[in-house]
Formats: sequence, C-alpha cells, structure tokens
Amino acid sequence: MTIQQTLRIDGRVLLPGDAGYDDHRKALNPALDPRPAVVVRAAGTADVRRAVLAARRHALPFAVQATGHGTHVAHDGALLLHTGAMAAVVVDPDRRIARVGPGARWGDVLRAAAPFGLAPLSGSSPDVGVTGYTLGGGLGWLARAHGLAADSVLRAQLVTADGTLRTVSADRDPDLFWALCGGGGSFGVVTALEFRLYPVTRVYAGALTFGRDRAAETLGYYRQWIERVPDALSSAVLLTRDGSLVLKAMYAGDPDRGRALLEPLRTVAGPVLDDGMRVVDYAHAAMGGTFARTFDQVRTLDDDLLAALLDEPDSTVEIRHWGGRIARDSGAAAHRDAPLSIVLDTVASARTAAALDRCGIGSGFLNFLHDPSRMPSAFTAGNWAALRRIKAAHDPDNVFGAGLAVPPAVLTAA
Repeated sequence: MTIQQTLRIDGRVLLPGDAGYDDHRKALNPALDPRPAVVVRAAGTADVRRAVLAARRHALPFAVQATGHGTHVAHDGALLLHTGAMAAVVVDPDRRIARVGPGARWGDVLRAAAPFGLAPLSGSSPDVGVTGYTLGGGLGWLARAHGLAADSVLRAQLVTADGTLRTVSADRDPDLFWALCGGGGSFGVVTALEFRLYPVTRVYAGALTFGRDRAAETLGYYRQWIERVPDALSSAVLLTRDGSLVLKAMYAGDPDRGRALLEPLRTVAGPVLDDGMRVVDYAHAAMGGTFARTFDQVRTLDDDLLAALLDEPDSTVEIRHWGGRIARDSGAAAHRDAPLSIVLDTVASARTAAALDRCGIGSGFLNFLHDPSRMPSAFTAGNWAALRRIKAAHDPDNVFGAGLAVPPAVLTAA
C-alpha cells in the first residue's frame, strides 16, 4: 500500500511536484532546504494521528513544522507533518486561560486575549509559533515576573508514538507533562495547549541608546542596577556592530514606577543618545531578539568578561537579566538559578570563550540551540536523566527523533 493510500486525511497530502509542496516544506531560514518525501498538512487531530501511524508503517523519518521558525527541519525523505492550519485560539477570560492549536502564533493569542485585559507569556515576535517556543522553555519579557512560558502550561493534548491521543497535566500523567513543558517536542505531537493568561495591558517598554565611549562604565552600573530591580522589570543590553550600547527594558506595572526605576540609568550610566521608552500596549511591545550562535548562562559578570564582550567588534552581543520567578519555578527547562545569559550572533573569540569558561556554566537553552549534540547542556544533569527515562517510556523507538530531540535512555532489566 502506498503512502497516498495510507494517508486518507481531511487535510492535504503533498508530494514533490505538487502545488503547495514547496511552500509547506520550507523553513523561515532560506539556508535550510529540506526535501521530505511527503508533506502532510493536517486539518485536525485525527490527521495528526494518521500521519504518525503512516510514518511508522512506511518506516519514514518523522518531523513536525508549524511556522518554520525552528533551527532544524525534516530530513530528506521524511514525512513532514505541517500543523499550520490548526491555529485556533480560544480565550476563557473568567478562568484566564487560553487553549490554542499547534499552528497558532503569539500574535493570534495576543489579539484574542487583549480585549479582556489579559496577556500570555509570549515571545519576542508575534510571528513565532506558540507550541515550539513553549515546549522549548520560552524566555519572554514577562519571564522575571511570571516565569517561562513552559511554566504557564496547565494541560496539553498530544499524539504519542503509538498513535494514542493523550491529555496530560500536573494531575494526569504528570511525568510526561513535566517533560513536555520545557523538554521540547520529542515526546509526541502536541495538538492543543492550555496555559494561563495574566492581567497585563499597558507596559513601560522600549530602549535607551548609549554611546560606546563610556560602555565599560555603563555596563558596570548596569551590573549593580539589576541587583535591586523588582521582578516586574526585565532588561537586556545589546552591544551592536554599529558601536551602540542599547538597553532594552520592559516594566509590567505602573508606568511612573517604571520611569523612576530607569531614571538612574539615564542620569548615572549616560549620556543617553536616544530615549525610546514609552507606555504601550503589551500586544505591541515586541522588541526582537538576537540570533544565538554563542550562548551561555553566567553566574557573574566580572570586569574581564565585560572587557572581552566589548572587544567583539564583529558581533552583536546580548546580556540578558534572568532571575525573578524563573529561578523560583521547578520545570524541566533551563538552568534556572543563573542570573544572566550571554548571547553572541557569531562564534565567540578565544578571549570571550575563555571568559565564559570561567564565569559561565556551559549551558544551552533549548529555544536557542542549533547543535543537537549540545542538548544535555540545556538541562541540569538530574533533569536530563529524567527526560531520557520518560522518553524511553513513551517513545523507545525514537519516532520523534528529528532535530533537537531527547534520546531515549537505554533501560536495563532489574
């Protein structure tokens, strides 16, 4: 039986040469050019289940794509499940909960939640897909106040490797739920997520631009300043290729309080060349991110590390403040106790790499990883071992092994 005969679905089955095949196989990154054997554009949960079973029956590698923002794509010759059409968003304003399909983007959720004075723990761009971002942890501008996006998940519906449709939560199949919320998408195909929404409407957000002539002093003051700011204030410093030092910040509280909190930076860390801080709707406050070619979390931002980062003229460098609620939650994702992360959009110089070896913890973050061999670095050792055990219990054959996947533990008989 051919795969076309096996895949009798409500959506579309696209083979090479079919109209729409190229549009649905491609990732956002034009350098990625996958050639799957078949693209399944799912119309609903039943199609997802049929696609998983068909891939197993025909021994095809399996991959999932919703928006194409991920750093990995389907193998050539794979079955690529495209969930972009499953983009429904339903908001329950009384319970402050959203239920979304796997193809939903953050912009869809923001538009649905904003009329009720609510907001999700969304990413830096409204075009990013909700599911992949959330399963990978999800570090947004509300994370210090409310945690990672993965921490806001209440329940998930997914199809596991045997084709079973499951609903998991903290009370129902809690191990699989824990693994899913921050451990990535290699435990099954999520067909719906339910997560908390938060009473956030207007925020004080934007950027302050400083010159680089006093960059060392500005960064030194920033290092002291973040020690005393409240959890409702998130910030990051960008060292840009054009020689600017840009502080991005968002305060999810009273705007006057936000202005007062940033005033020391204006008066002490200055001079400020451009003041772009404004009171805006949270739904319109996306401030972008930095492509992470180099990533580490650091426990200290010492003078040598700052000097090395300032001496990276061919890179954009981001210093991001963590802490707050992130450190107080206990989900699978990330090394939560590190107060800062360092991102470069290039490979770090030898000097910076040495400084990161000294100050950093050698960590990755699943949303930012490109190299599957670095997967263990995104988790504590205990969490990594637990994730592998849960993977072995639910996907021992590694059906969902494409891209950034947790490998199943090798279980031995007692």
